[in-house]
Amino acid sequence: MRYRNRLTGWVAGSFLLLLAHVSAAADSTAVLTIQDLLGKVAAHHPVVRQAQLLPEQARQEIRMARGAFDPVLGSKYYSKEYEGKNYYSLWDNVLKVPLWVGELKAGYERNRGAYVNPENTTPSQGLHYVGISVPLAQGLLLDERRATLLQAKQAQEMAEADRVKTINKLLFEAAKAYWDWAYAHQRWQLLDQGLQLAQVRLQAVRERVRQGDLAAIDSVEAVMEVQNRQAMIQQALTENQNAALLVSNFLWTQDTTPLEIPAGVWPSLLGTEVQSLSPTDLAALRTNAQERHPEVAKLQAKARQLDVERRFGQNKLWPKLNLEYNLLGPGNAWGNRWLEGGYAANNYKVGASFSLPVFLRQERGKLQVTRLKLNATRLDLQQTTRENVNLVQAAFNERQQLEGQITLQEQIIQNSNLLRNGEQQRFENGESSLFLLNTREMNLLTQQLKLFELKAKYGKAKYYLQWAAGELRAESAGEIPR
Repeated sequence: MRYRNRLTGWVAGSFLLLLAHVSAAADSTAVLTIQDLLGKVAAHHPVVRQAQLLPEQARQEIRMARGAFDPVLGSKYYSKEYEGKNYYSLWDNVLKVPLWVGELKAGYERNRGAYVNPENTTPSQGLHYVGISVPLAQGLLLDERRATLLQAKQAQEMAEADRVKTINKLLFEAAKAYWDWAYAHQRWQLLDQGLQLAQVRLQAVRERVRQGDLAAIDSVEAVMEVQNRQAMIQQALTENQNAALLVSNFLWTQDTTPLEIPAGVWPSLLGTEVQSLSPTDLAALRTNAQERHPEVAKLQAKARQLDVERRFGQNKLWPKLNLEYNLLGPGNAWGNRWLEGGYAANNYKVGASFSLPVFLRQERGKLQVTRLKLNATRLDLQQTTRENVNLVQAAFNERQQLEGQITLQEQIIQNSNLLRNGEQQRFENGESSLFLLNTREMNLLTQQLKLFELKAKYGKAKYYLQWAAGELRAESAGEIPR
């Protein structure tokens, strides 16, 4: 009995030294937290940089659409000489300024020659003109230039939604890879501790067999347990290395150089603490999924874009009725002369044009197609909104379930630890077998591994809920969701 107590004390001392060694090893390593990873992903990942280009592309599309409202300066000169005779010399200069409705126009023309068309004849000093052209029917409320600009603005909102959606997905994929790595690492660490404990027990069993306190078959049992745990830890080490490689896929430097996770860097379980959400938090997430989710925002912008196209299509059903007025004056008429009484009534050029397709089949068909597309988009928006809300609710339910499982699993581990300690005491007193002790210890290890698995799932569930609600944005990547 005295020798057994001494041996028991040696085993306990070895166990304490082992724990101290593991603790010292953990303190000597660097830790990569989930906040650090997502912060680096949001700052340097090529997909994020690519997504950031989408709004800029949309801004350039708006610039292109606004180009239809740019003033245009033009000049034309035609001349004909034949057998020494000047047939005609035509020179026309014009500045056109598009308005939101219609167009302003100012110019100068001078036409000379023996065969100039009489209607194009100008005074010797040339002819100035200032005028305006206004649509009175088709194009009055909405024309192609305004429709293109309005659609380009909606395209900018769609590009922003695509940017958020792309970054959301990337951050969520990075978070899933991180928690897989965290579980694989914790599993490897726990199995390594179990292997070292089995090796300490093997030494103790061999010593007791040598002293005749245990049968020789017990040493075989202890050796098999060590070998079994060695096989498990080899597989766990490979899984940990592969999981770290998958996380490395998301790490890049500022100059887009890929990074590898060094051997001395470990993941952390920070962020897997149980944090229950209130009904108010759930309501806020559901509201965000309904109103500000990137998929919803994109469909809303698309619907507004189609609505602009519908309004433009309706405007195309109107007849074309354009009115143009130009105030004329000789080349030296700039100044107060144009303001003289009656001058505008005697020196002008006016015109009107009217046209209307008889059947309007093309316009009516295009309008109907646009209406069908708009209805389809609105139905898609309703379905997507409903799916998003249900997805948030499902993610919330899963998170709540994991919270209960983690609490229950912690209680199971406490009871499994009591059983293992009791079996250890019985074995030391000669009232149990090594097989039962190993069984109790493996059960404890299994329960601890299950807890780590649940914590990793809970870490994923936090980010999954935020992603489902459309709130996992790059600017908040360094924050752990509640």
